[in-house]
Amino acid sequence: MPVGFLTEEQRRHYGRFGRELAADELARYFHLDDTDRALIAQHRSDSHRLGFAVQLCTVRFLGTFLEDLSEVPLSVLSLLAWQLGNDPSDFADYPRSRQRWDHTAEIRQRYGYRDFSDPRAQFQLNRWLYALCWTGTDRPGLLFDRATVWLMTHKVLLPGGTVLERHVARLRSRVQERL
Repeated sequence: MPVGFLTEEQRRHYGRFGRELAADELARYFHLDDTDRALIAQHRSDSHRLGFAVQLCTVRFLGTFLEDLSEVPLSVLSLLAWQLGNDPSDFADYPRSRQRWDHTAEIRQRYGYRDFSDPRAQFQLNRWLYALCWTGTDRPGLLFDRATVWLMTHKVLLPGGTVLERHVARLRSRVQERL
């Protein structure tokens, strides 16, 4: 089976904001509860508080931290700034700060996010994917999408798109050989 089975649209939207978000998506993924606010309040400047909130909500929605924070839609920045009583312009310097990397580590630790390389996470994903492949005839692209949802649901940070694509292809090939 070829490894390059993803469509251009899947590649373009994987782990990124591909469009403006709907109101229900903003409400679901970008609402800050009391626990979030308490943690955010511990950061010293408006820029860091807003940046932390952006990072937290982005990983909830996308399943990964963005390399380029300029991709964050204005609607997300505006909503989070409004909830924190900040101005969206407070975010301007945050993408270049070193603190953003410390924030990703803090979010991982506080909210229980794991790396894709975690052996336990890979074992659980493999077992789940194996069952899907064994009992169904899902196309590789659909398996990829389902694996992405599984990873996000289980708070496993998304790997690079080609890494997950190869992972799904290898596992699906193994199942086909056994069948």
